[in-house]
Amino acid sequence: MAVLTISRQFGAGGTTLGKKLAEQLGYIFVNDEIISKVAQKAKVSPDWVKSVEREAGGKLQKFIGAIVPRRLVDRILDDRQGYIDEEIYVDLLSEIINKIADEGNCVILGRGGQYILKDRKDTYHALLIASEAYRVQFMEKQYNLSHNEAIRAIAVEDKRRTNLYRKIGRADYDRPEHYHLTLNMSRVNLDTATGIVQSLILGSRSLAKANP
Repeated sequence: MAVLTISRQFGAGGTTLGKKLAEQLGYIFVNDEIISKVAQKAKVSPDWVKSVEREAGGKLQKFIGAIVPRRLVDRILDDRQGYIDEEIYVDLLSEIINKIADEGNCVILGRGGQYILKDRKDTYHALLIASEAYRVQFMEKQYNLSHNEAIRAIAVEDKRRTNLYRKIGRADYDRPEHYHLTLNMSRVNLDTATGIVQSLILGSRSLAKANP
């Protein structure tokens, strides 16, 4: 049972590629379901989890820390009243992504999976990048956005991605050494990219079976 994590620059086609790979491999595609699972564990709304992802590092934690007694954090998982801050978010994120990976045969999009699962066997990590012009054009076509809407969407999501990785203490998320492969989607089409990633997973698994 293999696991694939996909990290991507927003607009590089990570969701589209992930869904296509999951369909072809018979895997489960996991994206925003992670937010729901974090919210369920922390007993808060998914919107609160999203706000933790969006906020600049430390800003939300300082605000909440001023109005919520710290002792509440210590009993969060057993308390009826929900609460989440950046530290709890990171802990739950790691726990949930590991549990998803334990099930195997899944494609996990974003949320630091390449770091959280970096030492697991039979787990592969892909990074999708693209030029800004490509990303804008992709968003216009894929989601029927105007040119300005696409630019704004990319700016918002790029900021969210930066803030998310800041919370887990990483700033090197686009460095290729963290991944089995890096694909520049400005230079390869979706079908070619899908074939490359699929070959990586199936080829590596076949090699592992031949050399136990």
